[in-house]
Amino acid sequence: MFASTRRGNFEVCSSRYLSAALRTADKEAVVDHSLPRVSQPSPQVQAYQFRGFQGKASSLMSHPLQTEDLKGLNGPSGLEPTPGHHEQINAWSGPGPAAFDFRSDVVTTPTPSMLRAIQNTTLLDDVFKEDPTTISLESHMAQLTNHEAALFVLSGTMGNQLALRSHLTQPPYSVLCDHRAHILQWEAGGVASLCGALVQGVVPKNGVYLTLEDIKKSITLSDDVHACPTRVISLENTLGGTIMPLSEVQRISAFAREHGVKLHLDGARIWEAVVAGAGSLPDYTSCFDSVSLCFSKGLGAPVGSILVGKVDFIKHARWVRKSIGGGLRQPGVVTAAARVAVDETFGTGPNGEGGVLRRSHETAKAIARLWESLGGKLSSPTETNMVWFDLEDAGVSDDEFVELGRERGLRLGGGRLVVHYQISEEAVGRLEDVMKVALARKGTPGAEREEKVGFKAYG
Repeated sequence: MFASTRRGNFEVCSSRYLSAALRTADKEAVVDHSLPRVSQPSPQVQAYQFRGFQGKASSLMSHPLQTEDLKGLNGPSGLEPTPGHHEQINAWSGPGPAAFDFRSDVVTTPTPSMLRAIQNTTLLDDVFKEDPTTISLESHMAQLTNHEAALFVLSGTMGNQLALRSHLTQPPYSVLCDHRAHILQWEAGGVASLCGALVQGVVPKNGVYLTLEDIKKSITLSDDVHACPTRVISLENTLGGTIMPLSEVQRISAFAREHGVKLHLDGARIWEAVVAGAGSLPDYTSCFDSVSLCFSKGLGAPVGSILVGKVDFIKHARWVRKSIGGGLRQPGVVTAAARVAVDETFGTGPNGEGGVLRRSHETAKAIARLWESLGGKLSSPTETNMVWFDLEDAGVSDDEFVELGRERGLRLGGGRLVVHYQISEEAVGRLEDVMKVALARKGTPGAEREEKVGFKAYG
């Protein structure tokens, strides 16, 4: 048998067995009594193959491999492989392109520890509620958020849509949210198509986050037949990287409960508010009837979100999940990675103790300061991991800014920069070059943004 290890993109055979293959392939080879003597190439030799060289039996017989052929593949050919575990180099080994990608925090690369968790996961059925890894994750998240039950879902959008569909039981009904909310702007009209609900977007008076006063001015509580009653208030935290203070959430929560209105949190990035010191995770999540939290945004898991709430609510949400094709047969391959993402990236405690997210906030604030020091303006405050460049003030279009980044090996999505925990120092250095070039055009003749009607940058 061949013993193999992976080095970069090459699969190479350990020295002893490769040497054996060469000796058996060469008609004039010296006999090695430590190996069985063969008169014809073995099946292993016939199948032997590696990238960059096709070691087929016919070519081995006509042109035996020489030591020179193996240079760069596995070092000296006359040494035994070292004992013990051999590390595998693959797409999970490092951040890769994610280290230069500012478009979103969904681009993070899953880690080797997530891969190890996947390799050791359970593979039972979640539609039958039998998979221990998934059940453990759901139980852990319910406990961490101070809710009764939890349900793993494939995305933050799915979590939000299941929550709203489960809360909205009998029309007419409407949902109140921020005018920039993900459920209104970026979920493909799901609330309308899946729930048939009116969604009312509210512009916060302070320009940053909704207050109870904003809610009171827009909510419909009457039984006037001309109106559509508000049945759910949906908040988002963080929204655009800015934090809704815990005290304001508590005020809105008390008001909603007083009037029998359900309160949902799109908490895809609630982790960011917590590690910024705005309040603990259960402090925030306890204010809501339901919360959706994302494992792939910022935390780096390859797939998934979690929906938490009361037992009866989660039971109904599971039903709705099945109806839209979200039932999972062997979800352990993704829930195992999600658990690692929570424990390692966010941290093991309610305030993100031991996690790594806070670094990205520091990097984001450094980028914001640099942009302003070069003469740029911000269109929104930098409170967590998002930086908003005012490209209109700079006289640069989104497309031009994206192209400046592309020329320097960066992936940008316009004026919104999302700093995740895998962004490299080199990427920040390249971004500084982009800033300087972009701001050098400020105030020059012809430096005007070219608007595209009907298009807007994501986020």
